[in-house]
Amino acid sequence: MDTNKPTAAILQTKQHFNILDGLRGIAALAVVVFHFMEWAYTDFSKNFIAHGFLAVDFFFCLSGFVIGYAYDDRIAKMGVLEFFKSRLIRLHPLIIAGSVLGLLAFLFDPFGGHPELYNAAEIIVAFLCSLLLIPLPVVADRGFNLFSFNAPSWSLFWEYIANIVYALVLSKIKRGFLILLTIISAVAICFVAYRSGNLLGGWSGPTFWDGSARISYSFLAGLLIYRSNWIIKNKLGFIGIAMLLCLAFIMPFSEWNWLTEPLVVLFYFPLIIALGAGATLAPRLQKICIFSGKISYPLYMTHYAVLWMFGNYYTSHKPDTMQLTLIIIAGLILLVGAAYLVMVVYDIPVRKYLSERRVRKNK
Repeated sequence: MDTNKPTAAILQTKQHFNILDGLRGIAALAVVVFHFMEWAYTDFSKNFIAHGFLAVDFFFCLSGFVIGYAYDDRIAKMGVLEFFKSRLIRLHPLIIAGSVLGLLAFLFDPFGGHPELYNAAEIIVAFLCSLLLIPLPVVADRGFNLFSFNAPSWSLFWEYIANIVYALVLSKIKRGFLILLTIISAVAICFVAYRSGNLLGGWSGPTFWDGSARISYSFLAGLLIYRSNWIIKNKLGFIGIAMLLCLAFIMPFSEWNWLTEPLVVLFYFPLIIALGAGATLAPRLQKICIFSGKISYPLYMTHYAVLWMFGNYYTSHKPDTMQLTLIIIAGLILLVGAAYLVMVVYDIPVRKYLSERRVRKNK
């Protein structure tokens, strides 16, 4: 065997923090509910989960912590190329699935939309850009999202950028320099929040660079938590910490967002990560947390195709509050079920095939 190639043991995934996995699922649900509610309540001050979009910043912070935990002690052995392969295998199958579902929703939405306004070449280019994570905010019917056929992919674009920077730079730097970068990124977060009045940007062309500030601070903060071993032992358990996380999503949307949102991102989410990593999980909740963690990414990456159809339905039919409540509850159940189906039938088999093929090639 070529000793320069990484072994199967080096490539193997580490044991998970189950409570953090459970929190990831809670955050994914918060994003989905927020996306439903933003259609119904364009005035966010009337939206009970108006800060659900901050779940993305929580994802970024959690990602920094998990990447540090999973790769800091082995990226030198596995090599940058194998690290990139690992991340592509983990992330990209669902980017493809979300893009395909988004294209189908765009073409065959029974409640509205105007695909006839775009020629085949424009649709194909937009679809390819969505598949390859090349920002192209040109489709008006999709709100000029960076990725026309799957809006949540904007965060995956920045996740890929963070992974590249981690492999080439962050995995090699000392803790002091990491602290300096984190402080600089914190200043950027405060600037974006003050300039825009909130941290909602990053998903569209005009707010593109807001995404760089959001990923930079939160990813660096998560990585710093891991490397500094800022893990807080506690007895809150999964339910207690999940309740604390949800408080961030349901805090009031107000004229003070420029201040409250950075405080949540800069301090509260890192605290939640530190608490989640240090809490003890009750055995009866272990399966729930594991499932929550597994379903979170498929749910996040596949739900938005349905959200566009819901938006067109809501705009044309204007359901009352009771109908809206029932639709959202039913939608959540169906979306979780659909995400589970995509995960079991497509994502897990594809990742297993690609991982096994990579191990065979490295023998």
